[in-house]
Amino acid sequence: MSTQDRISFGETEERTMLRDTLRRFLSDVYSDEQRNASLATEHGMSSEIWSQLAELGVMHALFDEQVGGLGGHGYDMATVFEETGRAGMVEPLLENAVLAGGLIADLGTADQHALLEQVMSGQHQLAFAHAEPGSRYDMSRVATTVKPDGSGFVLNGRKAVVANGSAAHSLVVSARSAGPDDAEAGISLFLVPADMAGLSMRGYPKIDGGYASEIELDDLKLPGDALLGPSGEAFPAIEARICAAIVAVSAEALGAMETARQLTIEHLKTRTQFGRPIGKFQVLQHRMADMLIEIEQARSAVLNLAAALDGPRPERERHASATKNLIGRVGRLVAEESIQMHGGIGMTQEYALAHFARRLVMVDHEFGDTDHHLERFIAFSQARV
Repeated sequence: MSTQDRISFGETEERTMLRDTLRRFLSDVYSDEQRNASLATEHGMSSEIWSQLAELGVMHALFDEQVGGLGGHGYDMATVFEETGRAGMVEPLLENAVLAGGLIADLGTADQHALLEQVMSGQHQLAFAHAEPGSRYDMSRVATTVKPDGSGFVLNGRKAVVANGSAAHSLVVSARSAGPDDAEAGISLFLVPADMAGLSMRGYPKIDGGYASEIELDDLKLPGDALLGPSGEAFPAIEARICAAIVAVSAEALGAMETARQLTIEHLKTRTQFGRPIGKFQVLQHRMADMLIEIEQARSAVLNLAAALDGPRPERERHASATKNLIGRVGRLVAEESIQMHGGIGMTQEYALAHFARRLVMVDHEFGDTDHHLERFIAFSQARV
């Protein structure tokens, strides 16, 4: 591949160095035992691993240079998250650097941006509290209310499945200042310290690793400088950041697929039947070849989405839904095929494949499943006609 070809797919010398450094680091320190140890902690993450990731500059690579980062582009996200997916990392990189941190970077004032240096150095944890009990995948459905209170604000409502909520020092919270519950206009964002009076939280472990929380806001009083960006105009930034999160989880799924495929190849080479490795059976070879083709097709979709991330909204969102739909279908295929070719051992907690299979299935339900994104892709495609 020529230099021009590599650049056209976003592979620069800096990203190659980042990928190789992160892959070496995770292969050295992130074993199955380390993952299980992280999951067993209070917040489902390793503080030591988190600090080491910060020292490597991984979080800086996910932020724009204007806020002190080193990248922040779609290809940077794809590079980082493919490697974390390959290792099965459960630490909350998405929540800190792409969602909540990204919204602060996009909408925040200079004073609010100052918090991001602590985030990038691993000293401050963030979470994005946007989804609600009745919102499902509808990004604009926000029933939490915000009312003016002198020079400040008062928030009331509930937030559901707030990833990394229990570990967060600060939350980016969405609330409605005007319009019906499903309107895009009228949504505002606020930067909220997690220890404020009026905010209560109940944490619980997720099936694929990490922790999430249910949050209640009961007359939560905020100062005027808690507002992120213009009042009532946050939806475009939320939509763009969720699109970036789709890049991240799709790339993470790619890495997980590669590891599941490699674990399956190793099993087919060592598991014997009728006196020879089962990998010699042609039907299993064909199934592995089909899996490889599907993974490479998914890789192309992720690269296309990474390139479209900074483009016009219709093109960006069309690529996002096409990619998320494909990743959901291929991820389920890889998980099911890998487990079937492993037999019963593939479902045991002690074996690494179980974690990757669970994660691949759950990725389909993050930020919209295959059916949701098929309908969304059709809607954006028809809007072009």
